[in-house]
Amino acid sequence: MAERILVVDDDRAFQGMLVEALIEKGYAVDTASTAEEGIRKAGVMGPDLILHDIKLPGMSGLDALAHLAQAAPGVDVIVMTGYASKDSGVQAMQRGAYDYFTKPFSLVEMEVVVRRALEKRRLQQELAELKQRGKESPLNAIIGQSAPMRALKERIARVAGLNADVLILGETGTGKELVSDTIHTLSARARGPFVKINCAAIPENLIESELFGHEKGAFTGAAAAKAGKFEQAKSGTILLDEIGDMPLNLQPKLLRAVEQKQAERLGGAKPVTYDVRIIAATNQELERRVESGAFRSDLYYRLNVATLLLPPLRQRKDDLPLLAEFFLDRANRRLGTDICAISQQAMEIFFNYDWPGNVRQFANAVERAAIFCTSTVITPGDVDQAFSNKRPAGTCDPCPPQAAPGATIAQAAAEADGLPLRQALVRFERARIEDALRRARGVQTDAAASLGISAKNLWNKLQKHGMDPTAFKG
Repeated sequence: MAERILVVDDDRAFQGMLVEALIEKGYAVDTASTAEEGIRKAGVMGPDLILHDIKLPGMSGLDALAHLAQAAPGVDVIVMTGYASKDSGVQAMQRGAYDYFTKPFSLVEMEVVVRRALEKRRLQQELAELKQRGKESPLNAIIGQSAPMRALKERIARVAGLNADVLILGETGTGKELVSDTIHTLSARARGPFVKINCAAIPENLIESELFGHEKGAFTGAAAAKAGKFEQAKSGTILLDEIGDMPLNLQPKLLRAVEQKQAERLGGAKPVTYDVRIIAATNQELERRVESGAFRSDLYYRLNVATLLLPPLRQRKDDLPLLAEFFLDRANRRLGTDICAISQQAMEIFFNYDWPGNVRQFANAVERAAIFCTSTVITPGDVDQAFSNKRPAGTCDPCPPQAAPGATIAQAAAEADGLPLRQALVRFERARIEDALRRARGVQTDAAASLGISAKNLWNKLQKHGMDPTAFKG
């Protein structure tokens, strides 16, 4: 079924041109000549997107935004305004519009923005469906519909139904614990306990007792016998997180627990049998640990049977809009805020970053941007402010590296050497714009002409990079 677009404009010639272009792209289009008519039609037809002129007879496009939000909840509005009044477009975005165009504009540019807006709506609808079906399938708790994530979910569903032990591999922040939760919930052992232990967080002299328990008098302070985590997980699942940090001297005993499902308590002589499924997880490359002698090869081969490799966020950036919606919703509930969206320019910053901290870092970035947001839409400025040099120690900067103010193009090219292509392009583009603004003494029209782009295009790029052209005047 074709996606439906409502065009509200009183200029019949312009309206006809726009409708024709949209129909050629396969969209179903309806029109209105006044804001009042547009509001009525929006409530009846339930469009997927609205293109709305600012200057209209009667109610203005700015005033219509609040009414459209009630008539067609969740539907994005792209406003159209004359270049001389582009401030109206900015005001419209502050009032909740998705984007704006200044007339006359390129149909090619319009088609790109329309496609992005409709894709955003599809993702929002998909996220709503995932939330609705969340209780029906634990797999829906794993946010992502990119090709790598679809393949991962299919493998999780297959592995979960088996009674085999599982090894989960992935960088820090990719969601290994969430995947282990899903496997347990989907397994036949879901009614049993799910016991988790972080092998890297327990002192080496205590981890054996924690895992396998101890008998009374096994060591100083052992006043009574204690069951270990393996026993506590009876009829259920045990997660050995950060298995790569397991002490080498304890690995033979763990191998026996994995292979034979039994081991002795510390200080005991009688083996204890375990009815437990083992899930091991690590962010380390176990093969290299084996080569260096830090991890036993026989334990590695025993664990490396039903293996799940979690893709890093940089390899599944198609999931960023879905993740952004999810984490923004969570941030609103945590902070008591009412932020409805993340601007396209802010999302571009997120797309241009490689996220070494993966999903965990991205969740932190969205929540911090929400803290600094003073309107209903997160902007590039909110992202920059949230991750400025004043951020708390230990947090990661999600913004792509940019050339320092005043850097020459040659310097930017040298500094970009070795960076991922997207980051290098961002750095070089900023330096090129700075050079043009410097030569034009801050006059945007002259700078745009020297760059071979429109003034509107330059304005968008200035917003993207957070640049102030007045800094180059004089």
